[in-house]
Amino acid sequence: MTILQINHLSKSYGKGDTAVKALDDVSFSVNKGEFVAIIGPSGSGKSTLLHLLGGVDRPTSGQVLVDNTDIYQLNETQLAIFRRRQIGLIYQFYNLIPVLTVEENITLPLLLDQHKVDKKQFKDVIEKLGLEKRINHLPNQLSGGQQQRVSIGRALISNPAIMLADEPTGNLDSKNSKEIIELLKLFNKMYNQTLIMITHDERIALQADRVISIEDGRIAKDEVIRP
Repeated sequence: MTILQINHLSKSYGKGDTAVKALDDVSFSVNKGEFVAIIGPSGSGKSTLLHLLGGVDRPTSGQVLVDNTDIYQLNETQLAIFRRRQIGLIYQFYNLIPVLTVEENITLPLLLDQHKVDKKQFKDVIEKLGLEKRINHLPNQLSGGQQQRVSIGRALISNPAIMLADEPTGNLDSKNSKEIIELLKLFNKMYNQTLIMITHDERIALQADRVISIEDGRIAKDEVIRP
């Protein structure tokens, strides 16, 4: 089942002779439960693509359909709500709220929607992340690896249609990087959670089911690694 459909997506910055085309007519689809890595050199357009998939920026032209919803037909309020419920975002620098505890950071998307927290699911996620003894800690009391685990928990807690990870290991040492990738793969398989990850590390990319290479704003290669 197709969970994400991108049709002729383009993004330009500036106008006239100074216009820069960050993305140029990109189209592809992703099936539910697929783990897709997007790679490319700096300035290739991969981060722009991820921001457009996540509803963080608007395209110049083209469509992004997440679970059959054309997200750029939504107004700003509708898009913010849809993004909170259906798109789990994991950033390189964690983006945790410093005055909230681990538990509060993870459950924030549910609380903003005034939804009750499923205690069984929360307990399961916390245990898988190895954060049982850290739920009352603030972000500044955690290591970088632990903070990224909190970020993963926050992205998962709403059972989103897709999870988007932007260089999730870029701020971590090799040991923590390996652990974070293993966790993402675990949740991808255990929950059939669709995962799209930007990375500059080809060794990490090759652990995905599929690798899409971006060059000069276009798809240069789209390879299935694990059918």
